Parts: sequence; structure tokens; C-alpha cells
Amino acid sequence: MAETAAPVPATIEINDLLFCTHFKEVCEDCSFDGREENDAFFGFDPIDRDGIEAPAATVTKDGVYQCKKHASTSCSQCYGWKKQITRLRTAAKKAGKNLK
Repeated sequence: MAETAAPVPATIEINDLLFCTHFKEVCEDCSFDGREENDAFFGFDPIDRDGIEAPAATVTKDGVYQCKKHASTSCSQCYGWKKQITRLRTAAKKAGKNLK
């Protein structure tokens, strides 16, 4: 009997960052961890940091996610990923977490 590979978790992209379908960057339910890829997108080395949870969003008729609060697909308040990642990386370093 042939071995079958585990199914790849479904992901969504919100303003260039990857999340699981639960809007989480790290999700135990999906066995998904997008931190390394998301950090690399902004030129960061991987680090063991907390994950981002995307704010509530809706899908436009073009299939693009937009924040519910401001109805914007490129909302800098809700989707300021680089700033959020930078803060999480700083907190991880202060907490003494190691690089992956």
C-alpha cells in the first residue's frame, strides 16, 4: 500500500501575508505555521516569535480580503504587518527566545 502525504493546509493571503483559514499565522487546529515565510517576505531571519492573528475581514468581489473596520484592502492600521512583526520579534528577543 502506498503512503499518502498529509494534506497541505489551506491558506489565505491578506495584504501579502499568509494565514490559515482561521485568520491565524500559527494555528494548532490546521497544523499551520506561516511565521518563517512571512518573516522572510520582509527580509527578516526566522525567529521563534508569537504569531499574528489577522483582524476580521471580508472578501471583495475581486477575491481580495479587506478589513471590516475600515473597509480597506491595504489598511495600514489593520494590516501593518511589518510593524507588528517587528514588535513581536523585539518581544521574543527580550524574552530570550532563540532563532529557529
